[in-house]
Formats: sequence, structure tokens, C-alpha cells
Amino acid sequence: MVNGGLVYGPISSYSRVRILHLVQTRADRTIGELSEATGLHANTVREHLQRLIEGGYVIQTSERRTTRGRPRTLYSAATGSPEASSPVAREKVAEAARRGDMLRRMLHEDDSELGREATYQLDALIEHLEESGFEPVIDEDRLTVELTPCPHAASAPEHRPMLCQVHLGLMQGVLTQAGGPLAADCVRAATRPEECTVQLKVLRSAVTAA
Repeated sequence: MVNGGLVYGPISSYSRVRILHLVQTRADRTIGELSEATGLHANTVREHLQRLIEGGYVIQTSERRTTRGRPRTLYSAATGSPEASSPVAREKVAEAARRGDMLRRMLHEDDSELGREATYQLDALIEHLEESGFEPVIDEDRLTVELTPCPHAASAPEHRPMLCQVHLGLMQGVLTQAGGPLAADCVRAATRPEECTVQLKVLRSAVTAA
């Protein structure tokens, strides 16, 4: 696990968090739109987007044009849905499942009581959170993910709402990409900056289908 309260990986930069927030709130963003919204130079935005694509958090598509002209490149959040699935994210989920299976065989552990699909969802979620600098503790009975101490505790208070929203969106994307009954519901209200608990939920449609 990652220690020391540091945030690693493609989302270690707050500028990337801002870009992620923009593509999470509306798909098919252009470089120009993201540059104007963040105040960053277009080349800087392009570099950040490349890192986010490599991390499996953003996908790019070409604009469909009905008139002459070069189609623009559009950027959207990788939500894990069929129309917004990143090949990098798919591979991460598959690798997390393989490592999880190997570890369970070594430790003679069973799958989650929530079922095999949920087990693989949690495998992927834990690896994503550790890559992002968290030390996740899962409580399957309460359906919570304990992330205290939060590596963002030292962030400016005005930045925290966006950070929490972006990370919750990323967690939901991982769970959706893995496929299964679990979804990220909300970040629980906390009394101290270092406290962070994410509430999961079981999707009713998944329970009905089971």
C-alpha cells in the first residue's frame, strides 16, 4: 500500500483533477474548451489529457462532421459503460482480477459473500485506490470503503469538494468497468479533513437479475 499521505499516478496533479471534473460533468470536450475553462495553455491541456488517457481515465474520439473540414478530437470521461470504455481501464480490471484470484488461492480465501462479480469489482477498486495514494479498508457488511487518512487532507478547503466528486466518479467508473452489483453511492460527511469514508450500494437491478 501507499504510505505517507502522498497522491500518486496520473491524477496527482490538481490541474488534471480540474480537467477530469470537466469531462465528468460533460462528455465530448475539445482542447479549446478545456483550455478556456482551466486557463491552461492548449499544449499543457493536451499533455495532461495524454496522461489521463494512459491511466485509463479519459477516452478520445473524433468528431462526426456533416460538413467539410478536419474533425476535432473530443475527450470524455471513461465511465466504464460500453460507449465510454477505455482499453487501459479494461486491462487494469482484468489484471486486478487475476492478481486477486492468485492471492485468494495462496491465502485459501473465498470470494466475497456478495458474489464473484462483486469480488472482482472490489479487486479493481482496491488497486485503483492504492494507485491513487489511498489505503482502502473495505467493510463488506456495511458496504463502506474507509480511506482515512485521506491523502488530500492538506489540500485547500475550497478544492476538497471537487477532489471528492472526481474521485467518487473515478471509483464508480472502475466498478462499472469491472461489471457487477456494486456502485459508489456517496462520500460520507466528515468532521475532520483527514476522514474519508465512501458508501457503496448494491444496485437493485443487479439483485433482481441474480
